[in-house]
Amino acid sequence: MLGGTGLAREGDVMAGHLQSGDLSAARARLGHLCGRDATELDGTGLARAATESIAENTSDAVVAPLVWGGIAGLPGLLGYRALNTLDAMVGHRSTRYERFGWAAARADDVANLVPSRLSALAAALAAPGVGGRPGGAVRAWRRDAHRHPSPNAGPVEAAFAGALGVRLGGTNVYGGRAENRGTLGDGPSPSASDLGRSVRLSRLVGLVSLGVTAGVAAARRH
Repeated sequence: MLGGTGLAREGDVMAGHLQSGDLSAARARLGHLCGRDATELDGTGLARAATESIAENTSDAVVAPLVWGGIAGLPGLLGYRALNTLDAMVGHRSTRYERFGWAAARADDVANLVPSRLSALAAALAAPGVGGRPGGAVRAWRRDAHRHPSPNAGPVEAAFAGALGVRLGGTNVYGGRAENRGTLGDGPSPSASDLGRSVRLSRLVGLVSLGVTAGVAAARRH
């Protein structure tokens, strides 16, 4: 799982490959961000995949550790990272192991319930920093989040889509298995420049969340 600095760096590298038209390098690099099959993806598909991953990982790898660190200190932060790593390792379904990792996946869902909503709210607040509007982010969040199969990725990806003024979602392929997902947000599919904007939005969301959780931690000490 990438931290905030690593996440932004990978997003910037992907955006650079797409802007230069080097799709082979972009396809090879996508695996650093997500497990989606990139073999058949064009530039638009790669930009969408990377933008969605930036949004989801902003919540999982940046905001959630801050939230749990603010609530329970270092034990909370380490406990969350252990749980999230376990979910990443065994929490995904496969044809052979239909129920394997169920407990880790459900526990991770619970642990990310509040952080994902805070991430979505922070994305709305930070939308002007990437040329968007808070109202657009909130509208996409409220209208479209339920279309995503993940109860936590849905709100943050929808809010990012609304903040950036793009449309996310669609059909994704993982290990040869296609998943049809509803669309999130309005507007065109993201481009390489929109991916760059998503990286800036991710950084802003991290800063907003840091301010909130620092305030919570300070209040706990008094």
